[in-house]
Amino acid sequence: MNLALPDISANSILPKAYSHCLDWVGMEKIALPVRVENTLCQSQVNAYVSLDDPLAKGIHMSRLYTRLLELSSIGNLNLMDLRSLLQDFLVSHHDLSKHAKIEIHSELYIERPALISKLSGWKSYPFVLSCQLLDEQFLAELKVEIPYSSTCPCSAALSRNIIQQRFESALNNQDIRLDQQEILDWLSSTDAIAATPHSQRSFAILNFRLDQNIQHIPLILFINQAEQALMTPVQTAVKRIDEQAFAIANGQNLMFCEDALRRLYGTFLNHKSINGFNFKVIHAESLHAHDAVAQGSWQW
Repeated sequence: MNLALPDISANSILPKAYSHCLDWVGMEKIALPVRVENTLCQSQVNAYVSLDDPLAKGIHMSRLYTRLLELSSIGNLNLMDLRSLLQDFLVSHHDLSKHAKIEIHSELYIERPALISKLSGWKSYPFVLSCQLLDEQFLAELKVEIPYSSTCPCSAALSRNIIQQRFESALNNQDIRLDQQEILDWLSSTDAIAATPHSQRSFAILNFRLDQNIQHIPLILFINQAEQALMTPVQTAVKRIDEQAFAIANGQNLMFCEDALRRLYGTFLNHKSINGFNFKVIHAESLHAHDAVAQGSWQW
């Protein structure tokens, strides 16, 4: 004898007091490998639909999950596939839901060469790709975190000032003469470099509202353009010659957090692949116990 398996969600009747529509119902932290920029990225995915029938007990989560699995078998993720996915979410919940959403949390690993030497290493860039279908309006956002180094302009000026004072004092005390070799020797001593500017590992957190008509998701392009704007991306494998080149890059690109944010503005304002952005830069201070931050947006 074949007995139908019970379906509690379909057969339960909600008390009127608990009959409410819900914004989002779904699953989070679904393990799923997806391909981005020709790289298979181990990801965690959140998937939701709205519950717009106040009398319905719940949604069909298995329908979301089985459709999600198809993402791991396609090529590079693109907005067309993700829009189709959300539409399928709603088709499978046509009597329950009007809105659908997906969030893909992952990291992209990019091999980066050293500044001068032949060494190279891998850098990790955390990103979140979020897409929503709201009343047939498709919205796509890409968030990526980019680490870089920032050297304080004020600290650099104060360091130069004390070095000037030391040099003047050495001349007045006749510790050195206006002789090229003596000056060079003095500059290479610890007496000369009596102060160094403070720098810190910093982070640019970039949120982009993507143009839904783009053919592919330009994650590497955004990362490269941001690093080119900042000029001081953190390094991987280095030799001394690379470390010196990195020190030069920092010395030539002194930045307050406001400076860093404005550099990013100049790069992405009116960018052809986006309809808006919301940026935040964080300078994790080495002088203070707190961070210095700047935030700004365009058409957000």
